Amino acid sequence: MATRQRESSITSCCSTSSCDADDEGVRGTCEDASLCKRFAVSIGYWHDPYIQHFVRLSKERKAPEINRGYFARVHGVSQLIKAFLRKTECHCQIVNLGAGMDTTFWRLKDEDLLPSKYFEVDFPMIVTRKLHSIKCKPPLSSPILELHSEDTLQMDGHILDSKRYAVIGADLRDLSELEEKLKKCNMNTQLPTLLIAECVLVYMTPEQSANLLKWAANSFETAMFINYEQVNMGDRFGQIMIENLRRRQCDLAGVETCKSLESQKERLLSNGWETASAVDMMELYNRLPRTEVSRIESLEFLDEMELLEQLMRHYCLCWATKGGNELGLKEITY
Repeated sequence: MATRQRESSITSCCSTSSCDADDEGVRGTCEDASLCKRFAVSIGYWHDPYIQHFVRLSKERKAPEINRGYFARVHGVSQLIKAFLRKTECHCQIVNLGAGMDTTFWRLKDEDLLPSKYFEVDFPMIVTRKLHSIKCKPPLSSPILELHSEDTLQMDGHILDSKRYAVIGADLRDLSELEEKLKKCNMNTQLPTLLIAECVLVYMTPEQSANLLKWAANSFETAMFINYEQVNMGDRFGQIMIENLRRRQCDLAGVETCKSLESQKERLLSNGWETASAVDMMELYNRLPRTEVSRIESLEFLDEMELLEQLMRHYCLCWATKGGNELGLKEITY
């Protein structure tokens, strides 16, 4: 009964947002990714009872290679997150950059693996939509309220701050604003910190992404950075991907850094990170537990394995560490 009473304690203030029209194509990729994840979950690729509260189920069936690609992405990122949480014994914080409709906070809570605090950052327009869903849907709001010690939880159109979870509307290219808003929500630079960016840096210019990576490395004494995005983009398949996105008014401004696994690692090492590792998603897929591979491959028929391999060779999972020798952060691998 107490939980039900506290659900009504979320209050909202309306505010307007003005977003750069140039970023509309990038914001659209959030919707695309959410729809793909929702579809893959609906046919059993992985369990996520929360995604349904953020995005409708598309009537359009997604291709099997797309679904397997998203499975590998979600599995790979999740494994690295959990490795970091185990090394720090959850005495840490997570900052998810460009989080979109991500549900990791709720899934970690279900597994009793929450860090000291979990932060999400995205464009104000996307944050407004996410906060509306949280406010209106008890399966999303109740877990936040259960962990919150105050009687009321204030949020406006661009920010929610609670004891263990915060959502912030900010532009990742404006680092002073980003830092100010994170600190206002009690980000602790002394805590071991995991930063996550999934298909985020590639939409920034190389200079902008380098500045973000430097800021992250300089802001925390002990940190890890996970980056998931394109790789091997210099070949014909990569060019087709670029052209297709450009037709949708979405420019891969940072694609020159996505030439190879080596260029991905070099960007991290040249911007303040001490170690860097990278695997393409086909290599990651081949390392998946065979029982899981058998399970997901039985969900739907894939006509040509070459399609999956071609797609997976053009995405990668990278991770970098700084400090944390006593925690064994450098030992984290996939």
